[in-house]
Amino acid sequence: MCGIIGYTGTEPAAPVLVSGLEKMEYRGYDSAGIAVLEQGCLQVVRRKGKVAELAHTVEHFELTGACGIGHTRWATHGRPSEANAHPHVSCGGHIAVVHNGIIENFADLREELEATGHAFASDTDTEVIAHLVESYYEGDLLHAVQQAATRITGSYGLAVICDDAPSTIVVTRKDSPIIVGHGQSGSYVASDAIALIEATRDVVVLGDGQFAVLRPEGIEFFDGAGNAIDPPTTHITWDMDVAEKGGYPDFMLKEIHEQPRVIRDTLAGRLVNGQLQIDELDLSIEELNLIDRVYVIACGTSYHAGLIAKELIEGWARIPTEVEVASEFRYRNPIITPTTLVVAVSQSGETADTLAAIRDARIKGARVFGITNVLGSPVARESDGVIYTKANKEIAVASTKSFLGQVVSLTLLALLLAQVKGKLRGNQVRLLFRELADTAEQVESILADTSAIEEAARACVDAPSALFIGRGMGAAVAREGALKLKEISYLHAEAYPAGEMKHGPIALINEGFPVIAIATESPIYDKVISNLQESRARGARVIAVATEGDEAIQAHANYVIYIPKVNDKFSAITASVPLQLLARSIAVLRGCDVDQPRNLAKSVTVE
Repeated sequence: MCGIIGYTGTEPAAPVLVSGLEKMEYRGYDSAGIAVLEQGCLQVVRRKGKVAELAHTVEHFELTGACGIGHTRWATHGRPSEANAHPHVSCGGHIAVVHNGIIENFADLREELEATGHAFASDTDTEVIAHLVESYYEGDLLHAVQQAATRITGSYGLAVICDDAPSTIVVTRKDSPIIVGHGQSGSYVASDAIALIEATRDVVVLGDGQFAVLRPEGIEFFDGAGNAIDPPTTHITWDMDVAEKGGYPDFMLKEIHEQPRVIRDTLAGRLVNGQLQIDELDLSIEELNLIDRVYVIACGTSYHAGLIAKELIEGWARIPTEVEVASEFRYRNPIITPTTLVVAVSQSGETADTLAAIRDARIKGARVFGITNVLGSPVARESDGVIYTKANKEIAVASTKSFLGQVVSLTLLALLLAQVKGKLRGNQVRLLFRELADTAEQVESILADTSAIEEAARACVDAPSALFIGRGMGAAVAREGALKLKEISYLHAEAYPAGEMKHGPIALINEGFPVIAIATESPIYDKVISNLQESRARGARVIAVATEGDEAIQAHANYVIYIPKVNDKFSAITASVPLQLLARSIAVLRGCDVDQPRNLAKSVTVE
């Protein structure tokens, strides 16, 4: 949810910290700050707003210290303000902390610390950590952080500095990502590899309960008991150009245009000698054949990908499948047996609710399979297997290419289960795989001409609300389209299965009300047309996403966005793209920041 950066080395720390925060601003952008050890004292600079505000302020400070930490925030406790921005400093002014996560017992700790004389300056849960470390500090910063960690309940990624240890950063984590690496000019810590790859591509993804001590000459690692450990190193293969706009006006549009490549990369090497292969799934053919129930657990956009997976798994493999919001799944008692497969879908691989849900599922005996975009992420590490969506780094907060990567990955899983269960013959799997691969070219054709989408966007820009409808696959696509419109344009939108229109939503429709319909060629196309007629009769302004060659639909819609003809099972892939573009166009026309919508962050690492 937030971005952590830290550096200790031979160069001035401030430029390194600010640069790292700029790269991670998509993770949080309501306030930002840095703390630098400057001639034996902590110099803290914090500002409300985006990192640019902080960068401008830092220019007026003559900061030459070579050790510091920084943070860009997405508020959980306390309103966005300079006082609530990180880093937070102990009341003695000797220790500074940056933190991602939520301290669940912060109120009890704060009361205890205040009773012993500690004075607090913010409303955040994080500040208790600075005072807690200070209360344990007796000249050994690592020991103090270890002791403080034993008192904390909740999730945290921490980086701590002390003016008594002028070249040292101590870091630790629990359920919140921390990555460390050593480069030519010193040692680095961040919550996201994107902040480190200009300095080093060889990093250590710190495990829960592990600690690292960073110094200019290198990094030492310890377990919770203080024993030295030697964790594995991960090599980052993707390049910085994935985090540059490449001539596009915003990251969202760039990432929408990268989707054909994502489809091709996710499918590469999956059909071998005519057989579908997902070697990363650590289950034998016999174990897969025993699977008799599937749960797809996810949040937000990933949940909508799960709804598409349900249609495919049940349709092809004939396995009962349920799609669960992860934050609800973890708090109920689902029916799970050793023959249950839980599929955890998370773009970042660090979504807190999804992680908690898969841990509960494993305790109950389920096998867990992950769909994620981040190599070595917690979801990947805690699953029995994983498909990486091959989307590379996604910067815009609204997920586009990761969503399509998830849909393609879940489609592969559905095909595999159908193949193993004998519900699809080999020639059927090969034919479906080729049709799936063809969607990359079909998406390219949609992206080649967006004039109809832009015309429809202009017709919606001043609307107070919008309704998305569809049936079958189109119902899931409608949900994703409504979410995209809400999160980046702030225009209220709802999505319903089209058959539910007469059960309430049709009351919303008046003259000029936008109704966006997924009306592609399908076995229930005629039913959707009936819903369009009902909407038009009540004055709706209908925008239809339809199949090329369908001239008849023009009699039932004010605007038609045509997409290539495709197998209905894969229509979610192609139909989602114009809705992404429609949401972006409306948001741009309304003057919104499509890459950094208000109140949202890229990954939700807290409940």
